[in-house]
Amino acid sequence: MSGSRSDIPSPRRIGFLLIPGFALMSYASSIEPLRAANRLAGRAVYDWRHFSPAGATVASSTGALVPVDGDLSAAGNLDMLVVCAGGDRIDFAEAATLGRLRRLARRGVAMAGVSGGPVVLARAGLLDGFRCTVHWEHAAAFVEEFPALFPTGALFEIDRGRLTSAGGIAALDMMHAVIEGDHGAALAGRVNDWFLQTGIRQGGGAQRMDPRLRLGLADERVARVVAAMEARIEDPVPRAELAALAGLSLRQLERLFSVALGTGVAAHYLGVRLDRARSLLRQTAMPVAEVALACGFSAPAHFARAYRRRFGQSPRVQRG
Repeated sequence: MSGSRSDIPSPRRIGFLLIPGFALMSYASSIEPLRAANRLAGRAVYDWRHFSPAGATVASSTGALVPVDGDLSAAGNLDMLVVCAGGDRIDFAEAATLGRLRRLARRGVAMAGVSGGPVVLARAGLLDGFRCTVHWEHAAAFVEEFPALFPTGALFEIDRGRLTSAGGIAALDMMHAVIEGDHGAALAGRVNDWFLQTGIRQGGGAQRMDPRLRLGLADERVARVVAAMEARIEDPVPRAELAALAGLSLRQLERLFSVALGTGVAAHYLGVRLDRARSLLRQTAMPVAEVALACGFSAPAHFARAYRRRFGQSPRVQRG
């Protein structure tokens, strides 16, 4: 895919490493902007190839099969490699593939990760000393496995040849930034318009909707308290402090929670903590007792009872 004139630059060469179970949405959000850029530029400004750890056709999160060009030993000369992995617990840690990732990085290939891709890059040691991000649901597990790394919580991060995206359509935002850096704002804007995006989200944008929108909360005071709960999982905020944060008495806050969420302050907070616990049990190898402490439960027995009531199974059964 090269131009017929010598003054036309060669397409930028992008590789996609598809880890079995890779998130199809994040993959599509990464590759489709490149296709659109080629179409809108009227020539091939990007070329791409697909790889998998075993060099064989690989199944996505939905079961859709994607053929590949081989394993990373067949990567040849790439400008960037995008690692696409799944959004659930990521067990992939194949030494041969991680070693090949390191060798590509030493050759100057830009390394990108989408959805679970940042986890794979971190296991290869390729995010040490770089800004990075990861999906909000996986942030606690990521920090637990990589305590020296500090995910920013941004939609995407681009730092000196390391690109990480939180997943989903945030990969589209990241690729917009890549296209703009390669070919200017005009082409990137046309690609954005092609995909019916009426706004361009910057990398530092929030991953999650404001609680008022996400939970349908009309009262800003309730939203403020919910945000505080979600920010303090390991060391829960006492109810009296939550009421003070809202500028209300505890009785008034309880009444507002009952109207807005159909539950009490303590019950909602407990649900937030238990949801985090389920994520940690699914995505990490943390002992159940450590998960309990990380989610604000000092007594493992209390944690187990509360978990069973909410999810219908014990934490140990959840862990499998």
